[in-house]
Amino acid sequence: MSTQYPGPGNGPVTYPDANPYATRPPAGPPPQRPQARQSRRGPGAGAIIGMVAGAGLIAVTAGTIGGGVGYLVARETVPPVTVEAAAPVGSVVATSVTPGSIAEIAAAVEPAVVQMNVATPDGEGTGTGFVISDDGYIITNHHVAGVAGDGGTIEVAFSDGGTATGKLVGSSPGYDIAVVKVDRSGLTSVPLGSSSAVNVGDSVIAVGSPLGLTGTVTTGIVSALNRPVTAGGQEDLAFINAIQTDAAINPGNSGGPLLDATGAVIGVNSAIASNSVGADGTAGSIGLGFAIPIDVVKRISNEIISTGSFTTPIIGVTLDMTREGPGATVMEVSPQGPSDVAGLQSGDRITRIDGVVVADATQAIVTIRAMAPGDSVMLTVERNGQTAEIPVTLGSQN
Repeated sequence: MSTQYPGPGNGPVTYPDANPYATRPPAGPPPQRPQARQSRRGPGAGAIIGMVAGAGLIAVTAGTIGGGVGYLVARETVPPVTVEAAAPVGSVVATSVTPGSIAEIAAAVEPAVVQMNVATPDGEGTGTGFVISDDGYIITNHHVAGVAGDGGTIEVAFSDGGTATGKLVGSSPGYDIAVVKVDRSGLTSVPLGSSSAVNVGDSVIAVGSPLGLTGTVTTGIVSALNRPVTAGGQEDLAFINAIQTDAAINPGNSGGPLLDATGAVIGVNSAIASNSVGADGTAGSIGLGFAIPIDVVKRISNEIISTGSFTTPIIGVTLDMTREGPGATVMEVSPQGPSDVAGLQSGDRITRIDGVVVADATQAIVTIRAMAPGDSVMLTVERNGQTAEIPVTLGSQN
């Protein structure tokens, strides 16, 4: 099974063989970066990032409950799609809708969901974003808009046919979140909900521009919570404690909202899993989509808007990413860091975080990253055959 970003992005090939908690151990020669191919803008335009963990095309480790989904980065081209319709593509045509229905929610959020047309020296791609304030702040994925920070441009296309130039306010590769600002006022925004209140089986709605088809609405349920997902390259590896959904998500949906039954955003659609990748590099939905929980997105986006930067919670250790679980084995403890102060030692194996079983190092990382600096966590640690409960106050890293 392969796992792919459903949207634009770039970056060097990498495997999750290190972690962002502390200084990484020395590594061998860096892997080779795949050649980038330009994408076509227009219906169906959108770059795919393919993602692979381990050897071959295995992304989810069989037999490892809660095991992480990994990624291999490569820019590809999505084939064009031809659409003929009596109404403008992407428009919501509603003569009458039932209050509280999917149709009503779709009509309400459509003006707040935008298409992101991003151009860089390496090519062009299409993704999705959504407006969170009437003065023009937009949330999307880092792998959609973050690439524009290196001499690229962002065009934001609204449902009414209007466009505006977007400015990248800030971007977090580690959380795969970006904030874009347009110089417009009086915009319709979409309400932000709470991912902490989400349950497996809850109904969800995804809105975005899969294959460049603006205003596409798909529905499903929350399939799983706290799914460890890793994404990106050596310099921008992201760790996501994802909401899994079977709502259809395809290339171009990246950065779009995952809504609950009230029309509030509970996640940002970021990745899909696929049994295989076609000869042209494309992959489609098989009912395995992943979204970044909105509670994490709110913290990171608020920091970016307020300061232009963001903080990452850390426990101050380097974990052994090559060692299989259960548990996460500590390789090094950062001097004077949170874990050092709390009493962790090299060789300790973290088996639980706040009582939740830790399947492997990736799950430990995404669990910590879903929290905030200053939060307190209880680590269950095995050392020399003995088990201990060690409280740790999370530090921060810019």
